[in-house]
Amino acid sequence: MVFVKSWEDFEIAAENMYMANPCQCRFTMKYTHQRGAVLLKLTDNAKCVQYKTEVLSELRRIEKFSGNLIQMMASKE
Repeated sequence: MVFVKSWEDFEIAAENMYMANPCQCRFTMKYTHQRGAVLLKLTDNAKCVQYKTEVLSELRRIEKFSGNLIQMMASKE
C-alpha cells in the first residue's frame, strides 16, 4: 500500500487507476475522530493508493473528488 503525500498526486493516480480498470476498483473513506484524520483509499486488488490528511481545509477537495468519482462509477460508459 502506497501513501501519497500530495493531494494532486493522489487525485491523478486514483483517476488513472479507475479509468484503467473500472469494474475492479473500490473506493473507501474513513474518518478517525480521535485524530481528526481522513483516510482515502482506492484499490483494484492489484494496486492500492492511499491519502491521509488531518487538514480540515482539504475536505472540500475530498468532497469534490468523491462526487466526481461516484459520478464516473454511476455513468453507463
